Amino acid sequence: MTHRHVAPYGSWRSPITAAMLAQGNISLNEVILDGDAIYWAEARPTEGGRTVVVRWTAATGAADVTPPGFNARTRVHEYGGGAYWVAAAVVYFANFGDQIVYRQAPGEAPAPLTPPGYRYADGVVDRARNRIICVREDHTAPGHEAVNTLVAIDCAAGGAGEVLAAGYDFYSTPRLSPDGTQISWLAWRHPNMPWTATELWLADVAPDGRLHNARCIEGGLGSESIFQPTWAPDGQLYFVSDRTDWWNLYRWTPDGAEAKAPLDAEFGVPQWGLAMTTYGFADADTAVCAYTREGSTTVARLDLVGGRLTPLYTFATVRALQVHAGYAAFIAGTPTESTAVVRLDLADGAPHVLRSASTLEVDVAFVSLPEVISFPTGDGATAHAFYYAPRNPHYRAPAGELPPLIVRSHGGPTAAVNGALNLEIQFWTSRGFGVLDVNYRGSTGYGRRYRELLNGQWGIADVEDCIAGARWLAGQGRIDGDRLLIRGGSAGGYTTLMALVSSDAFAAGASYYGVSNVEALALETHKFESRYLDWLI
Repeated sequence: MTHRHVAPYGSWRSPITAAMLAQGNISLNEVILDGDAIYWAEARPTEGGRTVVVRWTAATGAADVTPPGFNARTRVHEYGGGAYWVAAAVVYFANFGDQIVYRQAPGEAPAPLTPPGYRYADGVVDRARNRIICVREDHTAPGHEAVNTLVAIDCAAGGAGEVLAAGYDFYSTPRLSPDGTQISWLAWRHPNMPWTATELWLADVAPDGRLHNARCIEGGLGSESIFQPTWAPDGQLYFVSDRTDWWNLYRWTPDGAEAKAPLDAEFGVPQWGLAMTTYGFADADTAVCAYTREGSTTVARLDLVGGRLTPLYTFATVRALQVHAGYAAFIAGTPTESTAVVRLDLADGAPHVLRSASTLEVDVAFVSLPEVISFPTGDGATAHAFYYAPRNPHYRAPAGELPPLIVRSHGGPTAAVNGALNLEIQFWTSRGFGVLDVNYRGSTGYGRRYRELLNGQWGIADVEDCIAGARWLAGQGRIDGDRLLIRGGSAGGYTTLMALVSSDAFAAGASYYGVSNVEALALETHKFESRYLDWLI
């Protein structure tokens, strides 16, 4: 048995160092399938944050597609997403520096397709008409709010794009039916955010590519968030809606939407970025979906005929899910393993890592596992969090001592934390600190009603929940209630500052690039979230 040193909590030596954290992980995003190839986007700190499109096949392994000097990243909605598309091994991508869309055929250098002054994202390649249909954000009129539309770009001639749909403040997710005769998309207007109210539109596509009979088929009542409309191989249209509180999967019919596998779980996520996906189709009768419930995310097979939902594998987090006939590919993380691009065989449910976000190896003996907790908070509500207890195999605390606690308040604030391995948390737990990662009221993953509890209460409800979680742990005798700390970034930085000035619960706090003046934020922020504070304050 390893000898354990007796030392106060917070003073333990750890192999997880600041230098390790400073190395930074690569960031993995946007999985796309094309034939037998799996593509993903890889942001690399060692290359100045450049995002590279990577292609993987079983025969060749992983290889870069976008060459040095190009950065596959879009600024639509400022947060981006949906920066590249693939069809028959030809890659189209938005370049960060000039926001021009480039076409890159195998073995060729990228060739520009669009003029400057516009931003593009979230596209689909219309192979029958040799064009890209995507979201365009027009920035050619300085001093005016950007104009968002759906456009078609000729893959050969290029150009700014022919407008297909206009009039709404925001668009996303244009998707063609398998036979190319119909197209669906999402649209919404100020002051809505995509997680408050969106509309699902459907139009017929003429042989010449023009749209006819465009109509809103779902949403539009101001209280329903629709997410990821997707066509099944048999031409049926599916979408995710939170009309029953939880983001669940539906099949659209002219006579009304049919719920598929209704569950008190989230099959959708807040659309902070574009081209986000949580489900896809192995065939006309089988979907593969990822749903979040009670702090973890399960990848499951859904029988669309019989309605049976069969779990395949559970992770701490899953995103960018894409589905092939025999497998699913996505980005996932576990409590003991870094986020990675994963290929999951649908026959045996076995996951295979294609690329990990980190090359750092940490002995699992030093890894504190997340404990899902719920606790009472203000207005009779219940809030949620992950608690990480101190863990270091080489140390134990003196008898009777309780650990100090670091409370983490996430950004967004309409976001959520998960239990995937986070070395920033393990840095502290391996030194003898407890860490409470809070999904305060307003966070996603717990239904629409929970998200709406932050409406008009930002800086109040979130602060209450951070304090309530810390005091609940202290009341359980698990941490020292007199040694509480709080930290957060962006919106979480605002929560941190409000907690420090409105209560004496915390001895100290750290605000990382936090909001400190909400009036200035409302005046100076970009179009996508320019009306977000209308909901929060």
